[in-house]
Amino acid sequence: MPEMPEVGSVVPDFELPSTQGVFRLSDLTATKKVILAFYQEDNTPLCSSEVSVFKEDYDLVQQLRAEIVAVSTDGLDSHMDFEAKLGGVPFPLVSDEGLEAARAYGVLDDAGKRSRRAIFVIDKGGKVLHIVPWFQPGNPDQYEEIFAALGFEV
Repeated sequence: MPEMPEVGSVVPDFELPSTQGVFRLSDLTATKKVILAFYQEDNTPLCSSEVSVFKEDYDLVQQLRAEIVAVSTDGLDSHMDFEAKLGGVPFPLVSDEGLEAARAYGVLDDAGKRSRRAIFVIDKGGKVLHIVPWFQPGNPDQYEEIFAALGFEV
């Protein structure tokens, strides 16, 4: 199984369907920093809070000239339902049903069927700035580290 990309390395590119059409990571990293947020499953409490917390801080992310992309192995129908239950999400929910992105980023769960919750902060140009390999949505230290990596001064 591939290892997780390291800080300073160039991230693997991927092209997958999303709630906002076909998504290609390199198209986004060409112009912006990116918070790439892997999560386990739509409509589960922890993953709902992971996506919601980024939704709440979306304006701040935009001010930092960054974008958020959330990825799980659920299909687009599930993502659309999840997005509706959350009252809309301003960033794409990417469908990684074939585990392509999860494998490339080394974030497969122990069963090898889903991605675990992990965050990659990626610089414009595609280099890894920061990694949270086991993201816990309620952990303020991890959350602050993500924003610090984007250049936010607390």
